Amino acid sequence: MDRLQLIKFASENEKLQQFARFLKRENLKYNLTAITGEEEIVSKHFYDSLAGANFLPQGANVCDIGSGAGFPVIPLALLREDCSFTGVDSTEKKVNFINAACAMLGISNCYAVHARAEDVCRSGRESFDVVTSRAVAGLSTLAEYCLPLLKAGGVMIAYKGSQAEEELEEAHTALQVLGGVSTGIYPYTLPTGEMRNLVIVEKRASTPEKYPRGGNKPRLKPIK
Repeated sequence: MDRLQLIKFASENEKLQQFARFLKRENLKYNLTAITGEEEIVSKHFYDSLAGANFLPQGANVCDIGSGAGFPVIPLALLREDCSFTGVDSTEKKVNFINAACAMLGISNCYAVHARAEDVCRSGRESFDVVTSRAVAGLSTLAEYCLPLLKAGGVMIAYKGSQAEEELEEAHTALQVLGGVSTGIYPYTLPTGEMRNLVIVEKRASTPEKYPRGGNKPRLKPIK
C-alpha cells in the first residue's frame, strides 16, 4: 500500500477507531501511553505502526518485542490479516490490554504473551519470519534480542527516529556477531510531519547460542 492508502486506513478503519476509544478509556486506569490526542494516536501510533506493513512477506509469522499498548502489532494485524502476530512485553497490564483489545475487536491473528525477550528466545528460537520492535532500545541491544528469534532469511524491522544512521553504524559489529546484515534504512514522514525510519536487517547466519545474554547485559553492555 502507498502512503495515502496507509493514512486512509489509519484514520478511517472502523476497528482502529474503536481501538482508539478503548485505548483512551483504559489509559485513564492503567497509564498505557502518553499519546492520547486523536490526531496524535492516528499519526504517531496507527500510521507509524503501519509503516512496516509492506516489509512483511505474505503469510509471515511475526514476533514483536516490547509491544507496549499494542503497537505496531494491533494495527498491523488489522491490515495484514494474512500474517500472524505474537506480541511480547514484560509488563503484565500491557499484555492484558492487548489481548482484551484483540478480543473486543475480533482480531484472531494476534495475541500477546507476558515474558522477557530472552525467555522468548529460549522457547521460540529461529521460529519467526519477521521480528519487529518499536521504540524499545538501541539497535545493538535490539539486534541481540531479535535476531535469535529469526529463521535464516528472516528480517528484523526496527522502527527508529532521526538517529537511525548513527545507531546502525554503532551496531555494525553486533550485527556481524549475531548473523545479521542491514539491507537498508527507509525514511518516512508521519502525517503530523515528524520524520521516522525503518531499519531492515536480514538474518544471514545462525546466531551463536550464547545470545541473547542474560542479566540485562544486552542493555547494560551492548556488543561493540
